[in-house]
Amino acid sequence: MTFFTDKGRFRKAWNSFRASFRRVGPQQDNRMTDIESGSTRRMLRKKPLVLAGSAVVVLTIAGFSGAHYVKAHTVDFVEVYQNGSLIGEVASKDQVADFIEETQAKLDAGNTGIHMVLETGEITYGHKSAYKAEPDTAATLQKLGGSFASHATGVALTIDGKQVGVVKDKATADALLQRVQDKYAPKTKSAKTEVTALAYAADGSVKSKTALKSVKVLEKVATSEKDVKPADIADPEQLYLQLIKGTVKPKSYTVQDGDCVGCIAHKFDISPQVIYERNKWIKDDVIKVGDVLDLTVLQPEMTVQTVENVTETESIEPKTVYQKNSNLKKGEQKVVRQGQSGKKQLVYRLVKQNGYLMSEELISEVVLEPSVPAIIMKGTKDIGEGTGQFAWPVTGHRLTSYFGMRWGALHRGVDMVGNHNIMAADNGVVTFVGTRPGLGNCIIIDHKNGYETWYGHLSKILVKKGQTVNQGSSIGVMGNTGHSFGTHLHFEVHKNGELQNPLKYL
Repeated sequence: MTFFTDKGRFRKAWNSFRASFRRVGPQQDNRMTDIESGSTRRMLRKKPLVLAGSAVVVLTIAGFSGAHYVKAHTVDFVEVYQNGSLIGEVASKDQVADFIEETQAKLDAGNTGIHMVLETGEITYGHKSAYKAEPDTAATLQKLGGSFASHATGVALTIDGKQVGVVKDKATADALLQRVQDKYAPKTKSAKTEVTALAYAADGSVKSKTALKSVKVLEKVATSEKDVKPADIADPEQLYLQLIKGTVKPKSYTVQDGDCVGCIAHKFDISPQVIYERNKWIKDDVIKVGDVLDLTVLQPEMTVQTVENVTETESIEPKTVYQKNSNLKKGEQKVVRQGQSGKKQLVYRLVKQNGYLMSEELISEVVLEPSVPAIIMKGTKDIGEGTGQFAWPVTGHRLTSYFGMRWGALHRGVDMVGNHNIMAADNGVVTFVGTRPGLGNCIIIDHKNGYETWYGHLSKILVKKGQTVNQGSSIGVMGNTGHSFGTHLHFEVHKNGELQNPLKYL
C-alpha cells in the first residue's frame, strides 16, 4: 500500500479517479436496460471491478511519484552549538571551520607581529534533515562571531620579581637579554674576547688588551608566558633602552670635611668614574669643602658585571750603577756602559658594572726581558745621593691602582697596600714634609741623581726636612689623609722634573 505525503498530489489523483467513475456509470445503466442476455449482464457486472482496479493503479503510481518528490527535496543541515547552547543552523560544518579561520586571519592582520588567540568556546554539531529546509547560515555565523573573544600571548620579563615589560615570545626575550649583556661584553669568534682596555702608556696611548673572564647579571632575571592585551606587548627597542638606561634621578652632593672622590663614590655606591664624568672641573682629584658635585647617575633595570684581565706590556727602565773613581774630579762622571731597557708583562683584574670601573688589582708581573744597568764612573759621591736602584717602599705590597690616564685625568702614581711602615725607595735628602693638595700628609725625597720620589696619604711623618735617609729606612706610616679612599700609599717618581710610571723602576 502506498501512502501520499503530498496532500496536493493526493487530491489531484482522487479527483481524477472520481471523474473516470462518473463517465463509466451511465453507460452501464443503459446497457442493462437495452440488453437482456445473461452474458451481457455478467460482463456489465464486472466493469466496476475493472474501474476500481484502475483507480488503485492510479493511486499507487501517484503515491510512488510523491514519495520520490519528497525524498528529492529533503535537505540535510547542521545545528551549531557553542558551549552546549544552540546558536543556529548552517549547511555544513566546513562553513563554520572556514568562518573561524577567516576570523583568526583578520585578528592576526590587525595585530601584526603579535601572537593572537581566538576564544571560540567549545563548538559542537548536530546533524538534521527536513523537507525543503533552508538553514540561515549567515545569521548563524554572525551570531557565532559575536560571541567570540580574543587575547594576545606574550612573555613577561621580570627583574628581582618586578615585571619590567612583555614581549611577543621567548625568543625575543632571550635576544633582548643577550643584547644587554653584549653591550658590555661583546661576543667574538675566539674563545677569549679581546677589547680595548682601560690601561694607558705614560704618553696617554693605549697599549694593552683585555681578556674577558666572566659576565653575569647581578639581579635575578626570569621570563614567563602570559595572556595579555595586544597593547601590552612592548617594542623590543624601547624595552632595551629601558633596561640599559632605567630612570634618571638628578642628585647633587655638597663636599664635607674629610671627603674625597673615592670616599663619596663609596658612600653612594657608585663608580668614581661617574663623579669624574659628571664633574669635569675636578683636576688632580682636588675637591674642597663646599664644592657641589653632580652625582646624577643612570639607574638601569639590569646590572651587568664583567671581570676582565688587562694584560699590559711595560718597559723596565735600566738601573744606573755608579762607580767611584779617584782619578776624576768631584762632580765629573764618565759613562762606562749604556743602559738598555727591558720589558715586563703586568696583568690587572678590572671589575666593571655596566661599563663603569668599580675596582682594579694587579694580579701578575712577569719579566720578559731584563734591563741592562748603565755603569757610570763618578769622581765623588755626595751624601744622600741615590744608587739609581729603587726598592718597594712597602713590604708585602699589593697594587690597587696604576699609573696613567683615568676618566680624563692623569693618575700621577701608583697606589698600594701592605705593611703600614713606609720606607725610602733609595738614598736621598728629604726636601719636603707637610701636606699637599690631594695627597694629604706627604714626603718628598731628592735622590741627588735627577730623581725624586713622593709619598702621599701618610698618617704619620717620621722624618724632617733636610734629613738624609738611606734606602729602606722608615720615613712614615701609611694612612688615609687628603683625598684618599681607604688606607694606602700613593707613590710617585719624578725624573728631571717629569712624572714617570713608577713600575718602570720598581
